[in-house]
Amino acid sequence: MDRPRRRPIGIFDSGLGGLTVVRAVSERLAGEDIVYLGDTARVPYGSKSADTVVRYSRMSARFLLGRDVKMLLVACNTASAFALDTLRAEVPVPVLGAVEPGAQEAVAATRVGEVGVIGTLGTVRSGSYPRAIGALDPRVRVAQLACPLLVPLVEEGWLSGDGDGPEARAARAIAEKYLGELHARAPELDVIVLGCTHYPLVRPLLARIAAQMWRHEVRLVDSAQAMARAAEQALGDGGLLDASATPGRLACSVTDDARFGEVAARFLGHDLATVEKVDL
Repeated sequence: MDRPRRRPIGIFDSGLGGLTVVRAVSERLAGEDIVYLGDTARVPYGSKSADTVVRYSRMSARFLLGRDVKMLLVACNTASAFALDTLRAEVPVPVLGAVEPGAQEAVAATRVGEVGVIGTLGTVRSGSYPRAIGALDPRVRVAQLACPLLVPLVEEGWLSGDGDGPEARAARAIAEKYLGELHARAPELDVIVLGCTHYPLVRPLLARIAAQMWRHEVRLVDSAQAMARAAEQALGDGGLLDASATPGRLACSVTDDARFGEVAARFLGHDLATVEKVDL
């Protein structure tokens, strides 16, 4: 088999959230090997300056290039917003970010021309989604909202909002607060982009509350699934797609391993055999 096709896909994120991208890519491209890096020692990126995010992203990219990857997926929406152009100019393999695939699917899905975006403070402040959506269709209106409490909600495993326990009540209250603010800004929207890789884990809760608030179908665009589809397209176009029937392997590295194995299973749907702790 052609050696370039057998090289792994590299994926990095500021922490755990990018494992939703790993899962989506693994399910869609089952024969591909994946090398994942979570910069867990310096999470979150969403509250850091653009210069700092670019510097951290360069370090993550350098690490993955050292693992001979054939493509680089920037799973972190904040890193995609601030560092993607820099990485594309400097990295000798195709680089795919989280923003463009989600923006493309949102524009294709909206019927009323109004889209909501929820994400970290850094992603929202960057304006990356409005720019990407406006470049595709300037007629589409975009309402953004930072939802910082959704990340710890996911990492604590308070996901469904079902039942009357304190965890369920807290999950519902947080989701209702954020979506209520978004509804006030965009009462006609029919698409919401989940602009953070943690958010797919609370998608059922968000979908249920969105349907109640908007009283019509609201499509939730999962940026992890959108990235997986975009990666498949890019690899196919570049002749790098590995169609092997042999299941791909996953290698995970982190810059701090506190709680990683415990929480990672929630994102991946299975336990991790080994996790390597590395310095960048």
